[in-house]
Amino acid sequence: MKQKNRKSILSVITVLLLLLSLDGVAQQDPMYTQYMYNTLSVNPAYAGSRDALSLTGLIREQWVGIKGAPSTQTLTVHSPIYNDNMGLGLSVVNDKVGPIHQTMLFADYSYSIQATDNAKLAFGLKAGVNLLQANLTGLHSNQGGDQAIYNVDNRLLPNVGVGVYYYSDKGYVGVSAPKLLQQRISDGDTNLNDDLQRRHYFLIGGYVFDLSENIKFKPSFLLKAVQGAPLSIDLSGNFFFNDKFGVGLAHRFDDSFSGLLQYYVTPQFRIGYAYDFTMTELRHYNSGSHELMVSYDFNFINDTRIRSPRFF
Repeated sequence: MKQKNRKSILSVITVLLLLLSLDGVAQQDPMYTQYMYNTLSVNPAYAGSRDALSLTGLIREQWVGIKGAPSTQTLTVHSPIYNDNMGLGLSVVNDKVGPIHQTMLFADYSYSIQATDNAKLAFGLKAGVNLLQANLTGLHSNQGGDQAIYNVDNRLLPNVGVGVYYYSDKGYVGVSAPKLLQQRISDGDTNLNDDLQRRHYFLIGGYVFDLSENIKFKPSFLLKAVQGAPLSIDLSGNFFFNDKFGVGLAHRFDDSFSGLLQYYVTPQFRIGYAYDFTMTELRHYNSGSHELMVSYDFNFINDTRIRSPRFF
């Protein structure tokens, strides 16, 4: 009987998650624990800031053990051009939550100026499309004729975004709105008030402190604001040893705690892993969230600009 009750509870939780995702699909973009290494996804001004052709792949499996839980894959590539004053980038995101599937493809452009002897100020533009599919009629509703239950078949939603990014060799801060247009996600046959892509605002920052010759400490933060949802706040702190190995903790307010690991195979090649433990009631029904990141900087110019690992 206990097993039957547990399965019933899991089914209820799954349905609630799906319904929440339907209400918030246009309001919340994918979340990342290793946001400090995935900046291009939210801020186009980051393009070209690493002084190399930088390629990053990230896979996130959230709430493992719950059917229909979020699953996200991200690939970003960017590089400076024209004497490092400009940067170009490309972001590809594949995101699935229950019956909702999004594929986002965005191009990024940045232009930077020398703000001080050691820092640059970059301005960025983002433009692309979001291909949305949603098999919502596959969900069973207890109320007949529910206008919230409809299908979305390959709906193409173009969008544009902007960003500003200030950075030096030691720290950075950026503000951005990667999706300015609030598009309807349905074909116009419904009268839903929340049937819109909500505009997101991001504030990101971090700094690298030299605690000793072989130990560095990097605190960082990410704030995400969107209409119709509470302010999302991420804080993290990472220690780096001998420019080779990193370990840290992160906290997403009212949501989860995380552990982070980093390993620099070479100064240009790094691997990262994060594990999230949720603090909400969902902790009883899943085994946590996993996130794997791999990044490589291709330095085609015959100089010594990449002398040590970059930590952002």
